[in-house]
Amino acid sequence: MSALGVLIVDDEEDIRVLVRSLIEIANHGLSVAGEAANGDEALRRWRDQQPEVVLLDQRMPGLSGLETAELMLREKPHQTVILFTAFLDPEVKTAAEDIGVKACVAKTDVQKVITRLRECAA
Repeated sequence: MSALGVLIVDDEEDIRVLVRSLIEIANHGLSVAGEAANGDEALRRWRDQQPEVVLLDQRMPGLSGLETAELMLREKPHQTVILFTAFLDPEVKTAAEDIGVKACVAKTDVQKVITRLRECAA
């Protein structure tokens, strides 16, 4: 079985490095397909890389995570998108579910990222 490619999207480089490290340490069925610092870059890399999973921050300059997810899911409805945000309130979670985001993970629960990636991609 080949590794599931994950596109990491966050405007904070330290968060991208942290998530990349978690994926590399887990080293079991996951790989980093690419990284992006904003929604526009994410869309370009997503189209080029065609990752199985997109891990997407909510608050970024330009397109928000929800706006980016909505565009991706319109183009490819079965794309696995996980919202990974510091601002996970009920309104954001409901909006994410309404557009087809598979899961939401608070950045305070960073230890759950690998578990969610595996669950959502299964």
